Amino acid sequence: MIILQTNLNLSAHKKIIIALLGFVLITGFTMLAVYNQYEAEKQIRFQTELHAQQLQEQERQQAIQDQQIKDAARHDDQIQSDLQKYREAQVAEKRLVSYNGPIEHIFFHPLLAYPSRTFDGDADSNGFNQYFVTVSEFKKILDHIHSNNFILVNPNALYEEKVEDGKTVLVRKELKLPPNKKPLILSVDDVNYPDYKSTNGTINKLILDSEGNVATYSVSPSGEKVISQDNEIIPIIDAFVAEHPDVSFQGAKGILALTGYYGILGYNTNKLDSPSYPEERQTALTIIKRLKETGWTFASHGYSHLDARAESYQSLEKDTLRWKEEVGSLIGPTNIYVYPFGSSVLPGNPKFQYLLDQGFNILCSVGPTPYLKDSTDYVMMDRRHIDGIALYNQEAILKNLFDAKSVLDPVRPPLKAGS
Repeated sequence: MIILQTNLNLSAHKKIIIALLGFVLITGFTMLAVYNQYEAEKQIRFQTELHAQQLQEQERQQAIQDQQIKDAARHDDQIQSDLQKYREAQVAEKRLVSYNGPIEHIFFHPLLAYPSRTFDGDADSNGFNQYFVTVSEFKKILDHIHSNNFILVNPNALYEEKVEDGKTVLVRKELKLPPNKKPLILSVDDVNYPDYKSTNGTINKLILDSEGNVATYSVSPSGEKVISQDNEIIPIIDAFVAEHPDVSFQGAKGILALTGYYGILGYNTNKLDSPSYPEERQTALTIIKRLKETGWTFASHGYSHLDARAESYQSLEKDTLRWKEEVGSLIGPTNIYVYPFGSSVLPGNPKFQYLLDQGFNILCSVGPTPYLKDSTDYVMMDRRHIDGIALYNQEAILKNLFDAKSVLDPVRPPLKAGS
């Protein structure tokens, strides 16, 4: 019985061992299958991701190639456009003829954008009536100038600086213009907009519009904030030249003669200690850059608009150095000096020599007719004032430029006696 029981136990153990072995084998095969499936799925994911990356790289390379093709086409278009402009310039150059007649130079102050504020009968009205013109008047003058075959030129197109025997001298260049055209220099004095001006009808400041072009900002009499390209000399001329390219020679527009004591262009560049000074200065710099790019040049009109003839040498020196510090540092070098009040000093006067020593060798005064005198050291030039006084009292001598009577704005009151 004992032997039989033992045999039975061994048989049971075998069954258990066999069962265990079967379980292990089955489990092992299952684990292997699971592992193999995992590896297969991992490989599929890897291949899928690799394929997606390859597709992305192909798309990126294709986009680069497409852009290169577009750039090449655009570059080719630009080359063709530049070639066309060059050919046109060559043809135009061959048509130019030498000009040896008088050089007209006229100047304005900022325009009266809102005449209702100007001609309101207050204490300032007559002063603005004397020395300013309205938007309507300026546009008519521009039309007349164009019709009379004048073309805007830069004064530095008339002269160039050369070094001879170690000395810098001014040499007059041959002025060659399109046939039947007559040269005209245009300048604008005191391009600033302090409260006393804006409350009497000017704009508030120059700005750049959303397209980067020079525009104006003002507040209308009704309180509306206005951005415009149509109420100040600079944007009006920009638009006029774009419409009538024949009114500008080599892209010339005009000279902006700047003082400094009220800032420039409507910005408080004179208030060096103001918290807003860095921002105002940077904004002014941005506008200056755009003005230069679009054909405008700059001149000194003195820092505080002092009378160079009446003031002392020391006052002129102090004024000029401050102008260079606050204004010249913004606009860059200029060789043009526009005498405030048109009150000039003459060769032989130490103040005249001082201005030459400061780099100003084109010096502009005021006179009723064209005047130009030059030497190897300097150019002296008169400018005609275009304002209420001229429109009312100088019709005869302005006739070659425009018809003053037809230009007068009907909103302008008569000048008061004695003006």
